[in-house]
Amino acid sequence: MKKHLILIMLLCLGIQAATTAQTKKRISILGDSYSTFEGYIPAENEPWYFQKVDTGRSDVVNVRLTWWWQLIKEGGYLLEKNESYSGATICYTGYNDDDYSPRSFITRLPRVGSPDILLIFGCTNDSWAGAKVGNYQYSDFKRGDLYTYRPALAKLLDDALSRYPNVDIYFIINSELRPDIVESTLTICKHYSIPCIQLQNIEKRYGHPTAKGMKAIAEQVGKAIR
Repeated sequence: MKKHLILIMLLCLGIQAATTAQTKKRISILGDSYSTFEGYIPAENEPWYFQKVDTGRSDVVNVRLTWWWQLIKEGGYLLEKNESYSGATICYTGYNDDDYSPRSFITRLPRVGSPDILLIFGCTNDSWAGAKVGNYQYSDFKRGDLYTYRPALAKLLDDALSRYPNVDIYFIINSELRPDIVESTLTICKHYSIPCIQLQNIEKRYGHPTAKGMKAIAEQVGKAIR
């Protein structure tokens, strides 16, 4: 009789554990260098944060110091996919007018898995690379249109809503970006009813978040999505 009771209790505990795991929301990140860490993004994607300690370059020397790791840990989430690529732009225009379409957010969008929450953290490199904003456009996208920021962002968000129904999508806007990029992002996100999280007071080194900056990002994003 005792053996039967023990088996029943173990079965109940197993069901409870499985149910708890199923209730945890899965987060995917579609990002640029701010969201990279060597070994935690696809092998073909370029990282900016590395496992090898280089405190002169950055004090983010452990994956547990990244904003997304802290967000997932503190919020009780699960990581579905971190599809981040250093230097990535939303539009197809990169630095020195190079064609960045292979690493663009539009190209990588289908690779984020099956999340419950999708965090798109972009537009920093579009701002830094001097990408032209172009015109507001919400349909009939041609490839040539996607070399400017506004049509490219609209295409990205339109595709995201089509590919990921019932997924909560948020767009994270970095601090200290060009005003026209920020204004364009807010306008286009509003058109698609996608919430924007505007970061403030993020400490940086070489233009990238320090450990303190990462913590601030995690806190600000966590507050917004909870």
